[in-house]
Amino acid sequence: MESFEFAALRKKMGKTQKQISQLLGTSLKAIHSYEQGWRSIPAHAERQMLFLTAMQNKSKSSKKACWTTKKCPAKYKTNCPAWEYHSGEICWFINGTICDGSAHKDWKAKMEVCRKCPVYIELFGAQAA
Repeated sequence: MESFEFAALRKKMGKTQKQISQLLGTSLKAIHSYEQGWRSIPAHAERQMLFLTAMQNKSKSSKKACWTTKKCPAKYKTNCPAWEYHSGEICWFINGTICDGSAHKDWKAKMEVCRKCPVYIELFGAQAA
């Protein structure tokens, strides 16, 4: 996640930097640093920001499971944690999903795939892709 995306999500949520620091359990200085691009945004902070934004946008989502939207073959679904935990609307939040045939090595690699996915784009918009 880039600094401008972090700031845009915070503003979209209608939160001040201080409020976001409290929600993320970090310092106000860290939030300033994320938004200025002085410090890279850790994966746990990115996940939390996306999760909170998704919960705000919940009513905007079609609530279709990712495996339905993406027409996943059975062999992907049965090995995917999003399927196992009935979490097809928040598949982007769960590590180890099998979106392109295999689990991703880390959060950054996963998000590269998720940002192009129609499930993610529907929830966060094309600007977050």
